Amino acid sequence: MATSVSSRTAAARPRTAPKHPHDDAPDTSEAFERLARLTGEGPGAEAERERIRQEVVTAWLPLAHRMAWRYRNRGESLEDLRQVAALGLVKAVRRYDPARGIAFESYAVPTVDGELKRHFRDYMWTVHVPRRVQDLRGRIRRARQELAQTGEVSGRSPTNAEIAAHANLTEQEVADGMEAMESFTSLSLDAQFHGPADSYAPALADTLGEPDPAIDVVIDRETVKPRLSELPPRERKVLYLRFFRDMTQSKIAEDLGVSQMHVSRLLSRSCSRIREEVMADRA
Repeated sequence: MATSVSSRTAAARPRTAPKHPHDDAPDTSEAFERLARLTGEGPGAEAERERIRQEVVTAWLPLAHRMAWRYRNRGESLEDLRQVAALGLVKAVRRYDPARGIAFESYAVPTVDGELKRHFRDYMWTVHVPRRVQDLRGRIRRARQELAQTGEVSGRSPTNAEIAAHANLTEQEVADGMEAMESFTSLSLDAQFHGPADSYAPALADTLGEPDPAIDVVIDRETVKPRLSELPPRERKVLYLRFFRDMTQSKIAEDLGVSQMHVSRLLSRSCSRIREEVMADRA
């Protein structure tokens, strides 16, 4: 008998509907109505409009903070994400038009979410990546999480083919998205390479090359090269010994069996000829 009464009592008890994530959303319809009635101009009316907007923003701020929390652990502090979400909420309040017949929540949620995504797209990527590839990264990231949660790839990472099938992408799109994952953050130049415990681990900056001081004269060398080939053999040899072997004029004269004054004239004549021809070509 007790069991029967208990069963009837349980059957008569109303079922509780599952709680919606935003069931605690405030009712600010009256505030938006007051805002719509403020049609006057002047500092007083604008100050009142701003006061009402601030009232609405304050009421909906917990919703914006919850949306920011969903983007945690992605390289940005939660406090900064809350600031971004609050900015999106302010934009939603300013742009919302009750006359369109949609609830404010339906307008605010995508506006705040779009502001958060835009923040990651514009400020969090250290390497510029096209928006299409950034979106691929997000879809691949979700697909990997879902595959891991369902146990389809227990104990291992999903392959590109499995991710492509789950996310309805091609394998090439998955490859592009996976490459974009490595572009979200950059490696510090102070990062050290891992090696044997007893060996020196150089920093990334130690492995980078330095500017070649000779690079600045490459164009000049290429410019004078055909002019040098047109010089008589003796003049070419004098220039070679002076500027490439770094020999003094006296040593060159001794090597060639001529006077130092003759070497000086050959050097002056050769350099003047090459300079004039190069300047004529540039003119």
